[in-house]
Amino acid sequence: MSSRLDLHVHTTASDGLWSPAQVVQEALARGLRYLAITDHETTRGALEAASLARGTPLEVIPGVEISVGGSEEELDLLGYFVDPVHPDLLRLLEEMQAERVERIQAMIHRLAQLGMPVSWERVRELARGDALGRPHLARAMVEQGYVADEAEAFQRWLGRGRPAYVPRRPLDPREVLEIVRAAGGVAALAHPGRSGLPRDLEGLWRAGLAGLEVFHPDHSPADIARLMAVAQIYNLIPTGGSDFHGPGPDGRILLGAMPVPEHTVERLRERCPR
Repeated sequence: MSSRLDLHVHTTASDGLWSPAQVVQEALARGLRYLAITDHETTRGALEAASLARGTPLEVIPGVEISVGGSEEELDLLGYFVDPVHPDLLRLLEEMQAERVERIQAMIHRLAQLGMPVSWERVRELARGDALGRPHLARAMVEQGYVADEAEAFQRWLGRGRPAYVPRRPLDPREVLEIVRAAGGVAALAHPGRSGLPRDLEGLWRAGLAGLEVFHPDHSPADIARLMAVAQIYNLIPTGGSDFHGPGPDGRILLGAMPVPEHTVERLRERCPR
């Protein structure tokens, strides 16, 4: 089953494999009505996609994915309908991009200590966009022959608790929620079926969390049923998307593949600060 929207999409502005132009072209070819570009810690891809989609049947929703928490708990928040050039938002994203560089450099150092040297210059080449991430390091490891694919890189070396893993610098999710709202947007919790629900979900709801990503490729039917019940308890809007980063290893393109109701977009828009 597919839908006419996808509210979780990445481009080469962060760790996606397709440029904003390629994503917009594919979304139009698939008849999508709404597309949220939610690159990690950058809005550049959303700006470019919105410009490219202007005058077409496709509405690009400016978004961003922001990683919060720290060593004890890591969460990802999806901001929707944000002003992509809001100064407070841009300031936060620039700080987070700088922290990403430090984190990946620390992981490269750990890999070298483990007998798997990786070129910093090559990782930077693979990261064509603003936001450097672990997927770029994983791709460099594949090139070096240390692992068969990116999934193995994360499972054995780069994932949480693995030998080369370095935790993020702690960031209060309430601060991010406040900045997203200041930028005119609303936020949803990303893929909680995969990363888990936060310990203080009620506190985040009171701080302005508006949505819960219920529909995601990593969520089982049991996950979806459980998360729908949680969304109802906290009056959170059930959202969803493909978490698209490009074609999968099998060549499949999941853009628009999640069965997200079209009214989700208007429900999110109504929750935006006025």
